[in-house]
Amino acid sequence: MRVKCVLCDKIETISSNLPIAKKLRNRPIHTYMCEGCRERIGHRTEERLKTGSFRKHHTEEEKDDYI
Repeated sequence: MRVKCVLCDKIETISSNLPIAKKLRNRPIHTYMCEGCRERIGHRTEERLKTGSFRKHHTEEEKDDYI
């Protein structure tokens, strides 16, 4: 399955049997992000969390309360 990263527009090929491929086929709201963009965002988020002036709005505990 060919997929396109929503941030860098890089086109990649992933196996059609992967869970992310099934999510992309069955639920159009899901988007694909390449591994490079995912790592970059994760790294920058961790840096912002360490400054103390940034906080996550949804933690795992809050998600459990809504279910």
